[in-house]
Amino acid sequence: MSQELKLDVQERPRFGMLLGLSFQHLFAMFGSTVLVPILVGIDPAVALLSCGLGTLVHLSVTKYKIPAYMGSSFAYIGAMQTLMKTDGIAAVAQGAITGGLVYFIVALVIKWIGNSWINRILPPVVVGPIVMVIGLSLASSAVSDVMTKDGHYHLTYVFIGLITLFAVVLFNVYGKGMFGLMPILFGLIFGYLFALLIGLLTGQEIVHFTGVFKASWIQIPTIHLPILNDGFKLYPSAILTMAPIAFVTMTEHFGHIMVLNSLTGRDFFKEPGLDKTLTGDGLAQVVAGILGAPPVTSYGENIGVMALNKIFSVYVIAGAALLAVLMSFIGKISALLQSIPTPVIGGISIALFGVIASSGLKILIEDKTDFDNKKNLLIASIILVSGIGGLTLQIQGLQITGVAFSTLLGIILYQILPEKD
Repeated sequence: MSQELKLDVQERPRFGMLLGLSFQHLFAMFGSTVLVPILVGIDPAVALLSCGLGTLVHLSVTKYKIPAYMGSSFAYIGAMQTLMKTDGIAAVAQGAITGGLVYFIVALVIKWIGNSWINRILPPVVVGPIVMVIGLSLASSAVSDVMTKDGHYHLTYVFIGLITLFAVVLFNVYGKGMFGLMPILFGLIFGYLFALLIGLLTGQEIVHFTGVFKASWIQIPTIHLPILNDGFKLYPSAILTMAPIAFVTMTEHFGHIMVLNSLTGRDFFKEPGLDKTLTGDGLAQVVAGILGAPPVTSYGENIGVMALNKIFSVYVIAGAALLAVLMSFIGKISALLQSIPTPVIGGISIALFGVIASSGLKILIEDKTDFDNKKNLLIASIILVSGIGGLTLQIQGLQITGVAFSTLLGIILYQILPEKD
């Protein structure tokens, strides 16, 4: 077990700290989780509900042994947008459920053949660069949030984003007590208040409260139950479009577990086992499909929070999941969270995604990977450039992008290149 842990997986903080730490995770995943349904045309509240319930399902299946948070998956956006225009939400729901069933099948295969193959196809020289790609591939999104407004460079946004980032750094390095344990939460609050102040001083509307005023206190998420709402109907296009994408999100799932293994000093591939983590992820996707929400997957943003504050308690993750479920029914609070300015989110994201990337570098250093060996040098180089550059393989409706494609390239190269120069 890592000596840097402040709270281990099974350790529970006192209630006040638990609440703050859980809110911190809620803030970290909120922007991305609600963005997916907005882009697709689904009620963001139902996405919050499904990611909260999906996380609780995942925790239950893995016997509360792995701190993983489920959020809306970006991998399915293109497929969902197409299906929404043709067959509607019922097809999206069926596609999400099918994706979950693919996870179940793979989990059964792994349970049957074991997981000893993982170390053979995912050695440190492959894992380290993949973990770096997971963080660095999100860098442009974080920097864009800080720099741009409506697609144009905005100096005030840059100022707000950097102040938020520096606040996170200062709270993390110099903060005492709760300030040091929750640098993301306090950095976000500081950045939000600073953006509000700058808006008042300059006359710019940086924080928008219109949605908060209009929102009702209690709201029921727009849940779409496929069978009850539409009866039983097969959508072959949805199945053929979304089922293959499950293999893409699986590679991201492997990558996130690798990061958690590195951060905690554990081997979650063995305990609770890859079959359990895949089953939990798949069941969370099925729950999302049943509710008419976007498919969910483990979230790098929340791993970034844990990497920064060294708190890996499953109780904190469960608390964040319960808060997400609660927020989906409270319109005012949900709208308040949506009012967080993009440069504040961007400033926080720079720190989170950077810490994930550094974790990949740490794997290579601890393994003492020899980069004088041409095989190691080429594998790491190709994974980094293809993953960060967003190299995509597109065949018909199937897309294998960024992290997933670079992972496949790394695995293939490690198997076919000779050990000696």
